[in-house]
This record gives sequence, structure tokens and C-alpha cells, in this order.
Amino acid sequence: MRVIQEKMFIKFSQKMAALTPGDVSAVIQMAWEDRTSFESIKERVGLSESDVVRLMRHELNPSSYRLWRKRMNGRVTKHRALRSPQMKFDDRMVANHRRANC
Repeated sequence: MRVIQEKMFIKFSQKMAALTPGDVSAVIQMAWEDRTSFESIKERVGLSESDVVRLMRHELNPSSYRLWRKRMNGRVTKHRALRSPQMKFDDRMVANHRRANC
């Protein structure tokens, strides 16, 4: 079991080393957004849901991490498979409410 955990840690640390500070910031922003699913984050950056949780735990203050986990607990919009067909947005695209920073 420990060998598996060590392999998982190596994989995660290698993924983290490959991310730029801008990528980390983008992942944190996407993780906080209700409309961006974990599947979208996986497609864009290559981090699974558990990797995103580990990244958030590492990068956020403890109180901010607890708030985020409380907010994400049971939120169906964070998983495409759990979403209602009536939800009309596609999280594969950049949300239209964002504007370029000038």
C-alpha cells in the first residue's frame, strides 16, 4: 500500500513541477467556479479531481481550503455526469462572463 501511495505522490509532484504559476492560478480559479467541472480541469491541465484537491490543500490557507471543500461538497455542477440536461452551459468553453484583463 505504501508503495502505491509513494507512486501517487511522485506522479502528483511531477504534475505540480510541470505547472507554471499561471497554471496553478488558473486551476485555483477553475476549482472555485461552480460552472467549471473537474472533467474540464482534467482536459485543460491534466489534473484529476484528487489532484485538484491536493493542489488546493497545498496552495490555499487552511481556512480557505475548508471553505472551498464545504462549498464543493455535493455540488452537482462540478461533475458533468451529475448535471441535469436542462443546464444549458458548456464548461468546455471559456465562460462568457469573463473579460480580458487590460
